[in-house]
Amino acid sequence: MTNNQIPAIFKAYDIRGLVDSEITPDFTFSTGVAFARFLQQEREPGSVVIGEDMRPSSPILADAFSAGVTSQGLDVTRIGLASTDMLYFASGKLNLPGAMFTASHNPAEYNGIKMCLSGARPIGKESGLLTIENFVRQGSPMHIRSMGIEKEVEMLRDYVDYLFSLVDITEMRRLKIVVDAGNGMAGYTAPAIFERLNVELIPMYFELDGTFPNHEANPIDAKNLRDLQKAVKKHKADLGLAFDGDADRCFLVDENGETVNPSDLTCLVAARELARVPGSTIIYNLISSRAVLEVIQENGGKGLRSRVGHSYIKKMMADSGAIFGGEHSGHFYFKDFWRADSGALAALHAIAALGSNNVPISKLLKPFQRYISSGEINSVVSDSPAEMKKIEEKYGSQSGVEIDHLDGLTVNGDTWWFNLRSSNTEPLLRLNVEAKTQARMEKVRDEVLKAIKGK
Repeated sequence: MTNNQIPAIFKAYDIRGLVDSEITPDFTFSTGVAFARFLQQEREPGSVVIGEDMRPSSPILADAFSAGVTSQGLDVTRIGLASTDMLYFASGKLNLPGAMFTASHNPAEYNGIKMCLSGARPIGKESGLLTIENFVRQGSPMHIRSMGIEKEVEMLRDYVDYLFSLVDITEMRRLKIVVDAGNGMAGYTAPAIFERLNVELIPMYFELDGTFPNHEANPIDAKNLRDLQKAVKKHKADLGLAFDGDADRCFLVDENGETVNPSDLTCLVAARELARVPGSTIIYNLISSRAVLEVIQENGGKGLRSRVGHSYIKKMMADSGAIFGGEHSGHFYFKDFWRADSGALAALHAIAALGSNNVPISKLLKPFQRYISSGEINSVVSDSPAEMKKIEEKYGSQSGVEIDHLDGLTVNGDTWWFNLRSSNTEPLLRLNVEAKTQARMEKVRDEVLKAIKGK
């Protein structure tokens, strides 16, 4: 495959693009070859574990990738259908590098590859993905060598066993829980998990269907949670859980049918983990609520603020020894899960906390709900750096305001803050605002948006 045939589908943390026009078997074969070369360069183990989601193209693309890997003399372990966190589990347990075929929450016409080193260590642009991209673009030299061997291994039971080794559910009242799998991989993993819980499970869209006939498997978009919200209220359930397409992210809906801010779940898990391992370090990304750091400190922990993105959080966890990390996008990372993100593990923490208390989830989370958030607001811009500079000049001269550039532009006031970041893939500025009151949040939000639009 020549340089000009490679589309711009290598992203910051993974590969993602349109099936047939951008991601093809030829492309994934070349990527398998490149991945094998990279692993040999890194002196990684001589075998790769491969998982795949329910998209119709995933088995075909995974077959081609496997052929590319084995052509370089490396072996392959295929675990078949898997959530992304199940692939991370396999990579960690087997101590092998891995590749997961999924486009996560993207629509049906997309697919992609998430890759990791042995022990589920992340691969992003700055930690190997650029090297793999360059190998694909350059083409790989032909060598005569022995072919690697491919085998299949079942990992679902071991994966579920391991999840339950990390969360204590021995003392739990009976709960009624609605789970919306969005026709994604939670439809495969959730039955095996929930059969071990004292729970009446009400399943929604558990049929594996990569065409996503009911709604996109993207719970960060409010419209994709509406069916779950209705079902929770209809069944008078204690909790609703929504997973994205590859089930590495989890979102909560409370007993009133209200969506739960992911920062609230970060606070809940952080408090539980600090009770288990007092004085530990917890990581949160910079668009998480201010309440997260407050809760960490109130529970005797040390909070570390990270850039947005799993490779940054996982590296910071490795460097600091942090036991847990939470992202506002619904990714939750656990030291005991090879510092990888797991939607299922986060859900089990929420279930265990709720099941061991005789209060509804809304009351359990109420102490963490201290601020009002705008949610993420995207603005189309032609020059992101120039826009951010303009905003910085506007706010930087104000008394009592602090500026930082950890990730984009963060402006901190006394009872409010906002962050502006450029999209990695689109001409967009992403704005997140938080304040102590609704009125203050709206005032800051509207001022920033007006400045971006030049009015």
